[in-house]
Amino acid sequence: MNNKFDALKDDDSGDHDQNEENSTQKDGEKEKTERDKNQNSSKRKAVVPGPAEHPLQYNYTFWYSRRTPGRPTSSQSYEQNIKQIGTFASVEQFWRFYSHMVRPGDLTGHSDFHLFKEGIKPMWEDDANKNGGKWIIRLRKGLASRCWENLILAMLGEQFMVGEEICGAVVSVRFQEDIISIWNKTASDQATTARIRDTLRRVLNLPPNTIMEYKTHTDSIKDNSSFRNTKITL
Repeated sequence: MNNKFDALKDDDSGDHDQNEENSTQKDGEKEKTERDKNQNSSKRKAVVPGPAEHPLQYNYTFWYSRRTPGRPTSSQSYEQNIKQIGTFASVEQFWRFYSHMVRPGDLTGHSDFHLFKEGIKPMWEDDANKNGGKWIIRLRKGLASRCWENLILAMLGEQFMVGEEICGAVVSVRFQEDIISIWNKTASDQATTARIRDTLRRVLNLPPNTIMEYKTHTDSIKDNSSFRNTKITL
């Protein structure tokens, strides 16, 4: 697994190349060659379970994002800000990633961890997400690490029993509270969203009076757009 973390460092090192608008043609050709090389390399590296490992039903990818609070984000700036940590295909590969990651309760500032099925970006606009929504649970400080671990283990273990409906999960660390959410493909499927809600209550051991909110991604996009327009007007 160490080689995967080394690869992440290599990926990050190329992010700034696009900003050099005045580079020479030679530099531009070199950059294109490196980019094509990286893309071809990533295509070759299909993530599969290792020998004697326990395969998961789906491959999953960890992501991380951090942004300035109170600043509205466009989908383009959000996509640029979110960083892929790595993809895994087995129980053992998951634990190798997870054991090296900071727990949500130890994160500072306005930070998010995302765990989504491979090929699905943690964005409202992604094809797998655009017709879906998410269950949102707001937590008092001190609970995020335990709830996040219970949530993702339930998701990886297929405890929600809703077929291919689950897209991924997010834990959002904020200053006065933390938020966890689980995303599904079809917001209009009330039977599925109800089953996800009930499973969430069980796996997180939530008190009966816990407030749970379901929000469609369409509404999230509208709210974000309105917030951004208000900021511009002010």
